[in-house]
Amino acid sequence: MGNSKLRVACVVPTYNGSRDLERLLSSLENQKCKFDVFVVDSSSSDGTLEVAKRHVRNVFVIPSAEFNHGGTRQMMVESNPDYDIFVFLTQDAYLADADAIMNLVAYFEDPRIGAVCGRQLPHLDANPLAAHARFFNYPAEPRVKGMEDVGVLGIKTPFMSNSFSAYRGAALNSVGGFPKHVILSEDMYVAAKMLLADWKVAYAADAVCHHSHNYTLREEFVRYFDQGVFHARESWVRKKFGGAGGEGRRFVISELKFLGLGRLHQWPGSIIRNALKLVGFKLGLEERRLPIRWKRKISMHRKYWDGPFA
Repeated sequence: MGNSKLRVACVVPTYNGSRDLERLLSSLENQKCKFDVFVVDSSSSDGTLEVAKRHVRNVFVIPSAEFNHGGTRQMMVESNPDYDIFVFLTQDAYLADADAIMNLVAYFEDPRIGAVCGRQLPHLDANPLAAHARFFNYPAEPRVKGMEDVGVLGIKTPFMSNSFSAYRGAALNSVGGFPKHVILSEDMYVAAKMLLADWKVAYAADAVCHHSHNYTLREEFVRYFDQGVFHARESWVRKKFGGAGGEGRRFVISELKFLGLGRLHQWPGSIIRNALKLVGFKLGLEERRLPIRWKRKISMHRKYWDGPFA
């Protein structure tokens, strides 16, 4: 492996995820390549910390009120400056095979690449809509993307996922690191900044994890409200890479085709779900006009609204 000299840190933020974390950490222990694992726990109360300490030497605890998607990840990067590559996984994912980390990190042999997103397959218990979302967003073909691809890919150019991705430390530092104040999508934020600074970002179809969510209608709504908040507050992303309208239409059509005539009875639910996602997103774009008590109620990440940037 050409980049075996690179020092790799794998960072896992956790919070009340004891049932999932054992599965993830076991999959990390089975990897073929060498890396150090760091768990940063937001004061869990369900035994997550005990699970982490059984598997990992480097375990850190922060107050749950201090967690932020971008800020916590940046804290771990700044606390461990000797590493070249930072791999981030969420507690509800797990690696599909023993080559996953090795294949993800291998993309950094190209010195132009600043960030790499791995492929996600649905969990075994994923419902059809959750499964389709993985297949739509994570195809079987790898790709290296730069600003020259924006005309074709639009907002998909800086697409990343914090559930399984890796970042070159030097590239992170060159764009100011993860933002410390975003409600979510810190991964897209960083990838967009890297692209604008002439780095490339890669999609590694051969670096695979399992990760999906069987969201309820309400969970879809509040998640897309938060997406709208992100794009309202980081409007430069849409200005530079375009909106998600065309991609949204393509997703709906793809989902109905995926369900097929054999699951025609699920079409109304699919249409309602996607309509709610659109309404939530549009509402998030207008969040400045909403009272903060409303935003707390219709946000997936309610603690964000208690912070200094709300």
